[in-house]
Amino acid sequence: MGIINVTPDSFYDGGKSFSDKDILIQAETMLSEGATFLDVGGYSSRPNAVDVSEIEETKRVVNAIHLILKKFPQALISVDTFRSKVAKEAVLAGATLVNDVSGGTMDKEMYATVAQLNAPYVLMHMRGTPKTMTALTDYDNVTLEVLKDLSEKIAQCRRAGINDIIVDPGFGFAKNREQSFELLNNLELFQNLNVPILAGISRKSFVYKTLGISADEALNGTTVLNTVALQKGAKLLRVHDVKEAAETIKLIEKLKC
Repeated sequence: MGIINVTPDSFYDGGKSFSDKDILIQAETMLSEGATFLDVGGYSSRPNAVDVSEIEETKRVVNAIHLILKKFPQALISVDTFRSKVAKEAVLAGATLVNDVSGGTMDKEMYATVAQLNAPYVLMHMRGTPKTMTALTDYDNVTLEVLKDLSEKIAQCRRAGINDIIVDPGFGFAKNREQSFELLNNLELFQNLNVPILAGISRKSFVYKTLGISADEALNGTTVLNTVALQKGAKLLRVHDVKEAAETIKLIEKLKC
C-alpha cells in the first residue's frame, strides 16, 4: 500500500505530492514499483497536526482519486480518513477501501457508512485524536489491551454489516517507542483475530528516533522492521517506499516456499 499524502504537513512527505502533477508522478512511480493499493489521505494524522475541515479534506482526496483513476483506471485506491462523509465521497469517486486510523472512534457513523458502501475496512487501534494521542500511552499490557480493543471493534463492525476487515495495531498511535516495539514483537498474536494484518511502520518516529537519525534516513530501518512484520504474519505493508517494500515481500515469500 503506497502512501499518497495530499496534505502539506505530513510528518515525512508533507507537500511533496500536493500538486496535481506530483500526485500523478507519485502514483505512476508507485504503481510501476508494485503497489497494490494507493492510499490517499488529505488529513495529516501526525501528532499535533493542523486541523483540516471536512470540506477541505473531501476536496483534496476526491480530486486526487479522480486524477489517478483518469490516468490509471486499473489502480486500486484506499482512502485514509476517520470521517464517514469523506469516506463516502471517496468511495463514490472510485476508492475501493476505507483506511480509518481511528478505528471508528472519531466518527460514530463510520461503521454504518462503510457497511452501506460494502467496502473493505482497515480498522486501526488508536486512543484519542492526533492532537491528544501522545499523552494516552498508559497501558498495563499494550499487546493484550490492543488485541482486546480490536477484537471488540471487529465484533461491532460485523454487527454493522462490514464484511471485509483488516486490522492495524497502530504503531506509534497512542504508543511510545517501547510499546510499538512490543507490539511488533508480539504481532503474530494478532493472527488470532482471523483477519488480515496491516503493518504501518514506514519511517515512523519509533524507527528513526531509536537509530538517532531523521525520517529521511529511515528507509533501511523501515525495511528491517517490515521484514519482521511479514515474518510475524502481516499481509499488507503501508509504505512510503514501494520498490523496497515489494522487494522485501518477494524475498520473504521465497523463504516460505
